[in-house]
Amino acid sequence: MSVPPPSPSPSPSYEVWALAGIPEVRPGDDLARLVADAAPGLRNGDVLLVTSKIVSKAEGRIVRADSREEAIDAETVRVVARRGPLRIVENRQGLVMAAAGVDASNTEPGTVLLLPEDPDASAAAIRAGLRELLSVDVGVIVTDTFGRPWRAGLTDVAIGAAGVRVLDDLRGGTDAHGNPLNATVIATADELAAAGDLVKGKADGLPVAVVRGLGHVLGEGATAAQLVRAAADDMFRLGTSEAVREAVTQRRTVRAFTAEPVDPAAVRRAVAAAVTAPAPHHTTPWRFVLLESEAARHELLDAMRDAWIEDLRRDGKTEESIAKRIRRGDVLRNAPYLAVPCMVMDGAHAYGHARRDTAEREMFVVATGAGVQNFLVALAGERLGSAWVSSTMFCRDVVRKVLGLPEDWDPMGAVAIGHAAEAPRERVERDAERFITVR
Repeated sequence: MSVPPPSPSPSPSYEVWALAGIPEVRPGDDLARLVADAAPGLRNGDVLLVTSKIVSKAEGRIVRADSREEAIDAETVRVVARRGPLRIVENRQGLVMAAAGVDASNTEPGTVLLLPEDPDASAAAIRAGLRELLSVDVGVIVTDTFGRPWRAGLTDVAIGAAGVRVLDDLRGGTDAHGNPLNATVIATADELAAAGDLVKGKADGLPVAVVRGLGHVLGEGATAAQLVRAAADDMFRLGTSEAVREAVTQRRTVRAFTAEPVDPAAVRRAVAAAVTAPAPHHTTPWRFVLLESEAARHELLDAMRDAWIEDLRRDGKTEESIAKRIRRGDVLRNAPYLAVPCMVMDGAHAYGHARRDTAEREMFVVATGAGVQNFLVALAGERLGSAWVSSTMFCRDVVRKVLGLPEDWDPMGAVAIGHAAEAPRERVERDAERFITVR
């Protein structure tokens, strides 16, 4: 007797559909009750995708607004990028999105909808309500529409979640060919939100969708807040002009460094930024000597220290006073990386007139300072701390001799570079108006 071959395993599949029968939602409505009435056949393992607009309406997040811009201002905690009237901001929920999620569509004229106060809590409340009403264990995702870096167009993503594993971390596993998965973390909740958007539509009056057949995505303890990338890991935290301003304002003088090594490529990128500074007569007055070896740093700093001690003794300072001053100068010695910016005056004009020759040199000094400032700001953008110290300017002959530099290279201080050992102190606010004169 022949035995029939086993039936092939069914291919993975799921169903997704929009719920009909959800009425216009008003403040105070019980969303779990409305969903239960529209979908009494919900099953364990189903995932409910709920548009944030109806959650906001039910929770009374409708405000009168003479101007949508005013509402956006009130909901914004940080401007990420601005282009014309469009603003990408971080809102009170910690979400980075256009217009802080303030929506003037599908609401009465003269009003706007704010996002739910706590979308994760909203999802948890709907889930608990459905468990009580229908005795089912479902996942709930509150969705909203986002744009995305790198990509054109909009899609729905999860801003609140309950009972769903929002992220599927595959790191440590292997692919079908046995290759290790080192960076694969799937945004499961966002994928579900986008699937629901395909059937809900934006203007069809269908604010809720159900996904069936993916019961494995259910799980306890996860929230949509986990989908928001931490600031320290966010490479796109700011727009272009905002990033420039942030790097400038966040640059600090760092005097204590960790032992973590400095990436030489990061310093070279900072040099590339430095040499874009303006300079007179189309010249290039900047040179950067990079002391990457510990031996080179110690040789220079020892020679500078000896020269400084000699100067202080000539000035009549006591040995105790000299020791204190030397200790205060240890910021360069404690840094794992040093750069010595130098000025060259190739292309300078010689006028043979003291006043004009002095002004010519000052132009080159200003241009070199602009390059050093670019360098420091670029280092901050590379997440490297730095401290510009003027000491090499007081012993240029010593520096040139130790580093083997040409006589026409003028050391313009030194920059200590490394990873900050502690958070910088808050910068004292300066009123820009105090530094402005208008004629």
